[in-house]
Amino acid sequence: MRLSLCLALALLHSIAHGETRPNILLLFADDLGRYASAYADERHPSPNDMVSTPVFDRVAHEGALFENAFVSVPSCTPSRTSLNTGRHFFRNSSHSQLHHPWKEGVEDPFEKVRGMPLTLQDAGYHIGLTYKLHMRPSIFGGKQNIYNKSGARLNSYSQTLSKAKNPAETKAAILNEVRGNFRSFLAKRKPGQPFFYSFNPTNTHRKWTRGSGKALWGLDPNELKGKLPPFMPDNEVIREDFADYLGEGMAFDAACGAILEELEKTGELDNTLVCISGDHGAPGFPMGKCNVHDFGSRVLLAMRWPKHIVPQHEVTVPVSLIDLAPTFLAAAGIPSRDDPDGENLLPALAEEGEDTQLRGWALIGREVHVGEARKGRLPYPTRAIRTAEFLYVINYKPERWPMGDPLEISDDKAPDFDTLANDTRIGFADIDASPTKAWIVEHRNDEEMTHFADFAWGKRPAEELYDLRKDRFQVDNVANDPEYRETKSRLRKQLVKELESKKDPRLEGDAFDRPPYVAKRRR
Repeated sequence: MRLSLCLALALLHSIAHGETRPNILLLFADDLGRYASAYADERHPSPNDMVSTPVFDRVAHEGALFENAFVSVPSCTPSRTSLNTGRHFFRNSSHSQLHHPWKEGVEDPFEKVRGMPLTLQDAGYHIGLTYKLHMRPSIFGGKQNIYNKSGARLNSYSQTLSKAKNPAETKAAILNEVRGNFRSFLAKRKPGQPFFYSFNPTNTHRKWTRGSGKALWGLDPNELKGKLPPFMPDNEVIREDFADYLGEGMAFDAACGAILEELEKTGELDNTLVCISGDHGAPGFPMGKCNVHDFGSRVLLAMRWPKHIVPQHEVTVPVSLIDLAPTFLAAAGIPSRDDPDGENLLPALAEEGEDTQLRGWALIGREVHVGEARKGRLPYPTRAIRTAEFLYVINYKPERWPMGDPLEISDDKAPDFDTLANDTRIGFADIDASPTKAWIVEHRNDEEMTHFADFAWGKRPAEELYDLRKDRFQVDNVANDPEYRETKSRLRKQLVKELESKKDPRLEGDAFDRPPYVAKRRR
């Protein structure tokens, strides 16, 4: 705490004496999980072994790589809102759930939240965003601060290139659109004005073109054999689906490279805090998006800021993306107005910084993702605490289906594969439609599929506990094992204490099960 205060005072002192405030560049992927070649580990074969992300790797090498970064909630709107406010997702009222539903006529406390982008703008920063917002536009100062006019074909990357007569030429044109949007943003700032730019492409969100991983990026699905998580069937359909997903991740990395190239041309790269991350885990796969387990909630994270972040710094303790808003504001020498739950990461990344200065755990949870997933638009309420050694989970309504109400079909009237692969809301709507989901549904009656179907959408017990020292994929629930009784009790107390101190509405008579939280999405 003392070092954090000293750092803040030092930054304020430098600003007061005319030193240049840093630019802040956030490169933020949709649904990308923790996939980058910097995370490849020969001790643990994984899909990271075959992906190539030179831009992310550069930022990590020249700055800090976070091994265990987690989102506040594995769902788009609330995850992004938590990042931009520095608050636990459940404190953000309407924006605690996907598409920010809220009952009309009821005051929304979130309207009083200023947020990190506007706080920077109030302090003289030029702010802007490209592509996905998924929050009310006013959190970025209105639609005039959105820069998309040069083009958005990156968001349909594999679809566009798969139809192109000249893929290389089209790829270059897509990256030029990315550059054009960034240039348009830079052109509107005043001379010497620092900026905050948030880049949010959606190409890693489904859908993407089948076979594009191999066709566009040379990713052979067969190389994934034996490298997929054990809760996922390992077959040709699913390996191809995952290779296509990794290809979209490589396209995101290439787009990040285009922006960094433009920034280098201005000569301002080294005065810019660069951060690359994403909003949650993989879509359309078992245990991915909407799950508080690592595959759904752990994300890539790297930060670079010369003279302030030591190169090749590796942070192994858990951090949360709610820490980014306090970190960005501290870099600018500005206090937050929003009573953040996150912490400033910079002291631990400095020359004499250590992981022990950090909180060392992350709080994760969820309520509503797809509104139609359950009858009555009810959520699947979950809270979890992730430490370096354990993941402890409370499922408040274990009688509900975690991924949405079941797909009610008879064997002679089952939807065909293409329907299952393209219609998310046909059943288990909190799992995106995908070839993987379609294959599991089609093979649901196979004897060996019970195990995988349970991981994909089966009901869950009221408590889950995983010992990460023995079970890094979180497949062996030891919540009822007497050996872990004290550990479970300790983690539950720690989690509930945080929820109570922050006034989680879930603990206030299940408020998320009623209006104003239960409402149709607002447009």
